[in-house]
Amino acid sequence: MENMSFVVLVATEQHIHYAQQICDEMEASAKARGTGIARRSPDYVKQKMLEGKAVIACTSSGEWAGFCYIETWSHGKYVANSGLIVAPPFRKYGLATTIKENIFKLSRSKYPDAKIFGLTTGLAVMKINSDLGYEPVTYSELTNDEAFWKGCQSCVNFEILKSKERKNCLCTAMLYDPAQKKMEEQKKKDNEKMTRNKRLFERWTSFKQYLLLRKSKMEKIKNLITF
Repeated sequence: MENMSFVVLVATEQHIHYAQQICDEMEASAKARGTGIARRSPDYVKQKMLEGKAVIACTSSGEWAGFCYIETWSHGKYVANSGLIVAPPFRKYGLATTIKENIFKLSRSKYPDAKIFGLTTGLAVMKINSDLGYEPVTYSELTNDEAFWKGCQSCVNFEILKSKERKNCLCTAMLYDPAQKKMEEQKKKDNEKMTRNKRLFERWTSFKQYLLLRKSKMEKIKNLITF
């Protein structure tokens, strides 16, 4: 498998036969880690594929390799890239990163103004999210949509979440805020502009001082010659 190649694309109707396999692997992976995820049915996964809200990875021979899908909350104000899973034989090829990058781009394309968030216990996913621009946040900065939190009921850690009054749990909350990123980018541009202007001013000042010094020297020479 050293030269393993994958096709990563937006899932469509032709991929719905993978739904059961995807759900089974999601559940098996959660049990193996000793953590929990909101359980999804094959019909739910199929619907995401039909809506163009999922990314799937397959080998060049057509074997399922990985998956992730988009969920929206609070009338599209919040988006979650959920259910990231890579089949066990393909977990050392950087495929999770590629899938996350693709689902992130798809989310930004479909919901450019939405805040994209995630809840995870996986360090690898946290690293990927961080590289994409997510930042750790408190649960209070996530959606208030009850439908989202209801989905946590199938998680083995739900009782912890409930006992903490939904303020925290074992999962780390991470958020990508496009408005905040836009402000940061504008601030960066403004700072770069100020730096450029400062350098131009310093160069102009230096040149002006050079001209004044040169003029002064020329006047001294002229006075000496005249004398």
